[in-house]
Amino acid sequence: MNQNKFYVTTPIYYVNDKPHIGHAYTTVLADVLARYHRSLKVPTFFLTGTDEHGQKVEKAAAARGIPPQQHCDETVVRFQQLWEKLGITNDKFIRTTQPEHKAVVREILQELYDRGEIYRAEYTGWYCVGCERFFTEKDLVDGNCPECGRGVSAIQESNYFFRMSKYQDWLIQYIDSHPDFIQPAFRANETLGFLRRELGDLCISRPKARLAWGIELPFDPDYVCYVWFDALINYISAVGYRRNDEEFRRWWPASYHLIGKDILTTHTVYWPTMLKAMNLPLPETIFAHGWWLTGREKMSKTLGNVVDPLAMAEKYGVDAFRYFLLAEMSPGQDASFSEEAFVTRYNSDLANDLGNLLSRVLKMTLRNGGVVPFPGALQPEDEELNTAVLTAVAAMEQALKVMKLDQGLGAVLTAVRAANRYLEKTAPWTLAKKGETERLGTVLYTAAEALRKFAVLLEPVMPEKMATLASALGADGTASRIAELGTAGNVLSGKSVREVGSLFPRVQLEESVAPAPAAAPAPAPAAPAPAATAELITIEDFSKVQLRVARVLTAERIEGADKLLRLTIELGAGEIRQLVAGVAQYYRPEEMVGRSIVVVGNLKPARIRGVDSQGMLLAARSGKELRLITVDGDVAPGATVG
Repeated sequence: MNQNKFYVTTPIYYVNDKPHIGHAYTTVLADVLARYHRSLKVPTFFLTGTDEHGQKVEKAAAARGIPPQQHCDETVVRFQQLWEKLGITNDKFIRTTQPEHKAVVREILQELYDRGEIYRAEYTGWYCVGCERFFTEKDLVDGNCPECGRGVSAIQESNYFFRMSKYQDWLIQYIDSHPDFIQPAFRANETLGFLRRELGDLCISRPKARLAWGIELPFDPDYVCYVWFDALINYISAVGYRRNDEEFRRWWPASYHLIGKDILTTHTVYWPTMLKAMNLPLPETIFAHGWWLTGREKMSKTLGNVVDPLAMAEKYGVDAFRYFLLAEMSPGQDASFSEEAFVTRYNSDLANDLGNLLSRVLKMTLRNGGVVPFPGALQPEDEELNTAVLTAVAAMEQALKVMKLDQGLGAVLTAVRAANRYLEKTAPWTLAKKGETERLGTVLYTAAEALRKFAVLLEPVMPEKMATLASALGADGTASRIAELGTAGNVLSGKSVREVGSLFPRVQLEESVAPAPAAAPAPAPAAPAPAATAELITIEDFSKVQLRVARVLTAERIEGADKLLRLTIELGAGEIRQLVAGVAQYYRPEEMVGRSIVVVGNLKPARIRGVDSQGMLLAARSGKELRLITVDGDVAPGATVG
């Protein structure tokens, strides 16, 4: 990958569509990549836009009784408004109805025609209106379109063709010799499988008698250009091809074309052969990501399971939505969406881990002068946290190189959890009580500096929230790029911190409520039943129960027991115990580590599923929800409760 510039594109989205989570994911992914490269001080250009020609647009406009251009002008705003809402920082938004794009397409068509790369011939085949593509008899699946499964129509007409077949052997060799060209690698195998069959020439025209809404062929006014041939050219027309040679040389070839796997063939067969015919270099990487599923089914309007990204962003916040998209899907693979999964990850990663860490650091700093202290001599635990943070920085940079952003985010969250454990281990609240001012200053500075670095690492994903986090630490205007993290020095000491409230307030999944049945006639009031009386205990009985604060050191699932976690806890003064807790359906192991919980410290040991359990944690249940009992504020392990 060329590190002197970064040019990333999304597909240009079909203007008739209503934006859904698939559109949002691709665009947020491109935005995050662009933001990260800007943070690394790499010159960056980010392109997105809309595809506005073709038969479906023409039909939709006719149904509304308006010109196609007016239809496009009115529907394109759905994408433009959503991208603004989601904080998308594209450098250009291209529309294929823009005059400059149409002019470039016509010039390319004329040049290829003059060189004999485009020719006219009679065509007999099958046409899918939905996909706006021709297919041969052998391509059909049970007589239907192989792409969308809908019916096709037999068409015989004269058309113009691009000599795509002449480049078949060249393209196979190119893919074989350029392993980064199509990613993930298994998508390259799919394209090669397609190319092992005889490759026909590409029909690049539609007669105006059948379709008038398109770019007119410069060499035959009775035809318009095939929508895909027109659309793909946006990637070069947007960066100055045939208009600004300096600009074009600066950005082309593209670093990444991000696409959904359903348009793999058009981007890895049509587009490379078109570029070869134009004597232009190919993009460095075409990356095909997976689909968002509901359960095991692809989201579709037909099934009615499409997620509205605007509704999710408004309900839970834009940054939280962006984070979920990037953390939940491993690029290249399919991912399953559910609101329950969203809420679980939000509460775990953002509310419990990152938000809680900021809250603890701010509270302790505000209690001790409200200014980030200067650090003293570092001790091993300080060095350990610094190493964990630098490991996350390196992991994120590596994740960018191999398109594994979910793994990069996972590394950052691992470091966040290490920072929470660091606070438990160093116990700054105890240092404050003991008056160990210098050591307290080192701990608070080390934790605050870790938070500052987390804000820089996560800013491309959650720009608004990370700006708030940096501001809370007094880090406004300080080194805020990944490229500066290793050289910035101490930029926090002496800065005043400020309370910003809960960065990520916990959320609860709303349960759907069935409509109440029609009310039956009220029966005559019955005599009230006597209230049940709970068995009362004395203070002496209660004093037998020892409730203590414990810190969770490790957590893991118990094989064969879906509901149980094995916990290692610290009860103060170096006392380590093992508990078996039935919370695995509500908390993942990594969510437990670093938490301060309340346990029954003098419960008789028991053996559960073959595992010794030396105590019991306390939790509250309400309906289907279960929440751990914790203490207010920072309390050292071993403290008594009661």
